[in-house]
Amino acid sequence: MDWTAIIMWLIAVALVLILAKMAIRIVRQYEQGVLFRLGRVVGVRMPGLRFIIPFIDKLTLVSLRIVTMPIQSQGIITQDNVSVDISAVAYYRVVDAVKSVVAIENVSAAINQIAQTTLRKVVGRHSLDQTLSETERINSDIREILDALTLEWGVEVTLVELKDIQLPETMKRAMARQAEAEREKRAKIISAEGESIAATALGEASDTMMAHPLALQLRNLQSLVEIAVDKNSTVVFPAPLMSTIGELSAFLARENQAAQAAQASRAQAPPAQAPPFKAA
Repeated sequence: MDWTAIIMWLIAVALVLILAKMAIRIVRQYEQGVLFRLGRVVGVRMPGLRFIIPFIDKLTLVSLRIVTMPIQSQGIITQDNVSVDISAVAYYRVVDAVKSVVAIENVSAAINQIAQTTLRKVVGRHSLDQTLSETERINSDIREILDALTLEWGVEVTLVELKDIQLPETMKRAMARQAEAEREKRAKIISAEGESIAATALGEASDTMMAHPLALQLRNLQSLVEIAVDKNSTVVFPAPLMSTIGELSAFLARENQAAQAAQASRAQAPPAQAPPFKAA
């Protein structure tokens, strides 16, 4: 047995396996491969089993999936000179594999830095109230600016969302007082509107009662019934009822005086003379 031949065969097999491993590449479904040959881009390889020339070709795999990139909290001064800390999140994906490899060294780091700068610039153009209430417009403005900047890198920013807005404690207390004052204002307005509606309804009811006096007496009796439900010992006489009793007393007094005057006049009158008797 020639051990030298066996060793040579083993070395040859090992070299073949190493070269095969270096020549075979697998591109996944969510990736594209950018093929460099002697340092020059020769094309893009789609997903599947691909072969390259060892030591001459280099296949760089680029993921086409959407990447979630958190934007760390930024200390920003708004247009009305209020200091806030805002964090956000951005979503982007590679649409041109060649540009993402050739045009820029590190896509993720570049987008992270430009997103932080854009966030400070866009939020700094708005007041605090606009930042809190117009987040959709701010998100859209940031995404449009990032899209214009990253288009040359072969990257598309699909979404930007403000995630957290931290306010100073003094501003939180001031906003709480403002909200409380606003609620008190609305409560007073609603109460005044209710009083106005109630006054209008009472005016219409009083007109109806003036046209129908009996309705007022029925309403007084109903009020007395409602008071008596609680077994209360207090007796309440409505003012119209008291005036009616007073008028009735005055009427009875006038009738009594008239009767007494009639009796006195009859007592002072001379007796009537009898007619003379005539004999038959």
